[in-house]
Amino acid sequence: MPIPRKELPNVGEYVVATVKKIFDYGAYVVLDEYNNLEAYLPWSEVASRWVRNIRDVIRENQKIVVKVIRVNRRRKTVDVSLKKVPENEKRRKILWWKRYLKASKLVELVAEKIGKSVEDAYREVVWRLEDYYGDPLIGLEEAVLSGPEALRKAGIPEEWIEPLHEAALKHIRVKMVKIRGILFLRSYASDGVERIRKVLIAAEEVLNNSDPNVKGKIQLLGTPRYTVEITAPDYKTAERILSQMLEKVKEIAEEEGLEYRFEREKR
Repeated sequence: MPIPRKELPNVGEYVVATVKKIFDYGAYVVLDEYNNLEAYLPWSEVASRWVRNIRDVIRENQKIVVKVIRVNRRRKTVDVSLKKVPENEKRRKILWWKRYLKASKLVELVAEKIGKSVEDAYREVVWRLEDYYGDPLIGLEEAVLSGPEALRKAGIPEEWIEPLHEAALKHIRVKMVKIRGILFLRSYASDGVERIRKVLIAAEEVLNNSDPNVKGKIQLLGTPRYTVEITAPDYKTAERILSQMLEKVKEIAEEEGLEYRFEREKR
């Protein structure tokens, strides 16, 4: 179980929990992120609709995402709500927690290898990666893509860098995403081929020089159509590079008097 950064959660925080005991008036859950701290889930906070039996909504040992609605720091008691958790927050939190566990386990293995304690693993690596990248696994994925410097940027002590980078390369496979579209370029000028070529060269320069983790290519599909394909670690990065490329295409195409448009391929 990962070491929590603080003893109690904050009101409004979404937390992964496990249902432990169910009663007619509510349920008790333990908060996975807070060293299995017990919290109370009132019957009125289980569902937004009326339910005859609380067990129609939750079951013992079920993993759920709850929202913290009350915290008594003197008594160290916590009340939570299930009905106040939007579906998108539930998916986001579960995904984040799974990734956090994966990163933490890997760092703990490296700690054992280099003679560090579990406390050292969290204080010197996991929490620093979380602070810098928002998700410690993102930091390890960056190390796979960009090298050890991704760890140094997060303030990881030098003694961790090499063994952590080696472990990341061995155990982490970064899932890449791909976006595609069709670029239309047409010129009626006598030197139209050269004008189109100038646009394509400028577009390829954007794709090849923007980010070392991004791969892009432009291929002739059949005049006047060209396929544009961008592969990146995430859609946000891919969309950013595509936007930069299209801005450059627009700029050069207008200078050269070309007809142009771009059509996205649906995901």
